[in-house]
Amino acid sequence: MKLNSLGLAVDKVPTLINELNELLANYQIYYQNLRGVHWNIKGKMFFDLHAKFEEHYTDANMKVDEIAERILTLGGVPLHTFEAYTNAAKVPVGKNVSQDEEAVKLVVASISELLKIERNLLETSDDANDEGTNSLISDFITEHEKTLWMFKAWLNETI
Repeated sequence: MKLNSLGLAVDKVPTLINELNELLANYQIYYQNLRGVHWNIKGKMFFDLHAKFEEHYTDANMKVDEIAERILTLGGVPLHTFEAYTNAAKVPVGKNVSQDEEAVKLVVASISELLKIERNLLETSDDANDEGTNSLISDFITEHEKTLWMFKAWLNETI
């Protein structure tokens, strides 16, 4: 088995890069959803949700950069066009979402989809013995699980 300079099997790296690019594309859609609901939220929960969505889109923006840098670290090229993002998107796209419950449900649906992608990627990175990607994705999963729990509690729903 041939290893690259990171100590990863050369034949496993392309799959890692592809799955990271899928996550990147879906994270970009998630980020845009958060920006959209932040800008467009209306109603009595405006102040609370406006601030909460800003907190989450700021975090998502940092994570987009981390994912892209991981792709580059592995020797890949991060997707970087809206066309590429929408072609790879599994996260639902929100449009003209301004009501509090609808906005939170969009975020919940987005995070639920990201968790599926992240868990799949975690299996792939584990199989490749890629601790760098494992660590990154494990942290994302932990944060998303907690965020999902909180938003579902706001909706008065259980996990």
